[in-house]
Amino acid sequence: MQYSKSTDYALHALLHLGHPERHANVGIKELSATLGVSESYLSKIMSKLRQDGIVRAVPGVNGGYELARPAGRITFLDVIQVMEGREQLFECSNSKSQQHQLLADDGADEPVRERRGNGECLVEKVMLGAQQHLHQYLQEHTIQSLLDEAFKRHFNLEGNKK
Repeated sequence: MQYSKSTDYALHALLHLGHPERHANVGIKELSATLGVSESYLSKIMSKLRQDGIVRAVPGVNGGYELARPAGRITFLDVIQVMEGREQLFECSNSKSQQHQLLADDGADEPVRERRGNGECLVEKVMLGAQQHLHQYLQEHTIQSLLDEAFKRHFNLEGNKK
């Protein structure tokens, strides 16, 4: 599984918008220059984030984008689902095969011929478990938690220079 460049740019854009020293919105030109991506591509990304309520567009000559909610309430999972979609990552497509029937996790006490076509795919069960763990991990990490980590690292580097 690989996330798209759009997800990468979206996360970096949100980190830029959430920087604690930033008190105003950020124009698409500045954001584009900071991330090293074209304005048109970044505009599409920001539009998706706006439609989902993660950022808000500030109109006007000095307009731009700002976070629509606190950085501590924007999870990595929120952003990934906006950019990649909310579909299940794996779906068992082989449920009619003999192999599936051997791995079926349902009706173990019933004769094999009575439970054919029934049962949970054990492969899918493992894959969905992995997806749940991944989602939980991504839900626990927010834009703010990453900004806090970056601040700690920067502070430790500055402290070690003395």
